[in-house]
Amino acid sequence: MSVVPALTVTLGSRFAGELPEMAVRWQAEDAPDPRLLVLNEPLAVELGLDPEGLRTPEGVRLLVGNAVPEGASPVAQAYSGHQFGGFSPRLGDGRALLLGELTDTDGRLRDLHLKGSGRTPFARGGDGLAAVGPMLREHVVSEAMHALGIPTTRSLAVVATGRPVRRESILPGAVLARVASSHLRVGSFQYAAATGDRDLLRRLADHAIARHHPGAAVAEAPYLALFEAVVAAQASLVARWMLVGFIHGVMNTDNMTISGETIDYGPCAFLDAFDPATVFSSIDEQGRYAYANQPLIAEWNLARLAEALLPLLHDDQEQAVEIAVAALGEFRVHYSAAWSAGMREKLGLPAGLDDSVVSPLVEELLGLMKAGHVDHTSCYRALGVAARGDVEPARALFLDLAGFDAWVARWLALSPSATAMDAVNPVYVPRNHLVEEALDAATAGDLAPLTALLGAVTAPYDERPGLERYAAPAPGDFGATYRTFCGT
Repeated sequence: MSVVPALTVTLGSRFAGELPEMAVRWQAEDAPDPRLLVLNEPLAVELGLDPEGLRTPEGVRLLVGNAVPEGASPVAQAYSGHQFGGFSPRLGDGRALLLGELTDTDGRLRDLHLKGSGRTPFARGGDGLAAVGPMLREHVVSEAMHALGIPTTRSLAVVATGRPVRRESILPGAVLARVASSHLRVGSFQYAAATGDRDLLRRLADHAIARHHPGAAVAEAPYLALFEAVVAAQASLVARWMLVGFIHGVMNTDNMTISGETIDYGPCAFLDAFDPATVFSSIDEQGRYAYANQPLIAEWNLARLAEALLPLLHDDQEQAVEIAVAALGEFRVHYSAAWSAGMREKLGLPAGLDDSVVSPLVEELLGLMKAGHVDHTSCYRALGVAARGDVEPARALFLDLAGFDAWVARWLALSPSATAMDAVNPVYVPRNHLVEEALDAATAGDLAPLTALLGAVTAPYDERPGLERYAAPAPGDFGATYRTFCGT
């Protein structure tokens, strides 16, 4: 492992220093022929990094973990997790490394993390590698989510390794350089709790409070305040997913952050035709993580976090459970408020309008959309056109014309704001058929479709001439059997 001479990069090791029981020092496998595929220059600047330096051979080697700054100590993080409801006490970074923490230009501490960098002691039976397609999927979708204003981990770069990866076929390998407020997860707390080491659990909670929810430190009950803050953050996050039609695909407890950021864009996808039962993930055979189930699963995951925190909530087990149950009960309150406010905005309705008017209007619209297999993203944008006086583009999306006509008359009578709607209803999201098209081309060596797709989805609210295909619904023969894969 060599030292980077061309870049000024300082990486701390706060996580490993404060929680050594949850960090295994490790290094990335050597990439035989690293080649930069995509670099997020605005994010690099935000992190205080020189984009041109990252494009140098030594910079690219940093981005795959083969050259690290002096003093850095890459580690694989330990965590547990409920995967599709079954508990695995020892998961951890099987194909990932935390290179370290850096301070961005706003003074915020951020993790620089690698995905696909090779086997670690947590790899179990996996090869520790990743292919170009899945890593570029995470780059595209995470940057689209950021542009939509949804809290998310971000992609700094994707680097081809020059090493083939065996999946259903032989694919070109890649490493994703990911940035996050931290990589603390519900599964991190499950791991600490499972050790039975109360001091470790307390230090982990203190670490999480300091990094993400500092207000909890001055609360009368800091660890309860931490849990309440995570509940509120996750309720808001999942409501935002639902409002844009995002389906995470693998909401295991090791994929739920303490910060409230979206993490792990494996089998994720966006709704095409609106159907609450939609599942895209190839491994979700029972529909556990279907679109409509996401709020319930988030609540279930938070219950697992509450279980892990019980020793810190009260010395008496029964009282600790009562405290946790009461705090968890706020999830539905927070989620309902966030969802209702979001739907008012999507429909251009004033905040002061009585919920007894808004809720039936929302439910009826969703029913009409489901019955007519209406494209989720196109519908709300077309309703913005309707609010300006031209109802026909929206009307043409529905099968039940009489039902739509009755609904739209009631809605228009409330004087919805088209300008407000356009500010929250995207024109462009990473539509599944376009993502697959871009990933197939990139895997074959052509990055032009990926670049064009990124250009559309990173400015999602600005309708631009020449980008009509990025706003159009999927072809009729696409979607019914579409499946996404986790990439391992």
